[in-house]
Amino acid sequence: MVNICISLYYMINKTSQDMRTIIHKSDERGRADHGWLKAKHSFSFAQWFNPEKMNFGALRVLNDDKVAPGTGFGTHPHNNMEIITIPLKGKVLHKDNMGHGEEIKTGEIQVMSAGTGITHSEYNGSSTEDLELFQIWIMPNKHGATPRYDQFSIDMSGMQNNFLQLVSPNKDDSGSWINQDAWIHMAEIEAGQEIEYAFKEKKNGAYSMLVEGKVRIGDETLNKRDAFGAWETEKVSFFAEEKSKVLVIEVPMEKESYA
Repeated sequence: MVNICISLYYMINKTSQDMRTIIHKSDERGRADHGWLKAKHSFSFAQWFNPEKMNFGALRVLNDDKVAPGTGFGTHPHNNMEIITIPLKGKVLHKDNMGHGEEIKTGEIQVMSAGTGITHSEYNGSSTEDLELFQIWIMPNKHGATPRYDQFSIDMSGMQNNFLQLVSPNKDDSGSWINQDAWIHMAEIEAGQEIEYAFKEKKNGAYSMLVEGKVRIGDETLNKRDAFGAWETEKVSFFAEEKSKVLVIEVPMEKESYA
């Protein structure tokens, strides 16, 4: 598991409302090409290390992976991390030491609390097509939690010009839950439409990845796979210049809120 160095990278800009922001352009991400795996890293990961890009608050990893047919990640360990996997194309074959042997398809999400420790493997479930996925690691608000596994389907209709909740800290909420005061939402925005993301906690920030399309946030324009981080604000508005899909990860920014 990656040895976590806790630091914050903030290229700070101030708006008239004192909102602080960062912009991470797609072509500035770390890259790794292992033949069977082509990965892009928003934050330092594995052999790619950038001391100025270690995390965004409690968000430690946002990997954009492409896995060749019939290949994948062999059995490996994790602990004390909240792990969310979102297939964008294809399906993931998952096995773990908790007894799960699952297939996670596009349109579904996998959530694991590694807690005291898990081992698992992840493979491309197709012998002919690439698997594309996001993997997100969020640092928990406590160590030594009981490991757990969850998987669910996304209500695609609920994302139309609306931020659909996928993950929250609350067991009774829609989607799934993790051991952190963090939320994950996704929206599909029609061209010419503007929607607003309202923060759940004042202490939090939101890291927004443009999955597809082109959006404008204030004076900033984001293209496919660009990312925009904001904190010390209550909301962020997204105007779609073309049909777009946006992933928003809201996390605590204060170091004492995560391990």
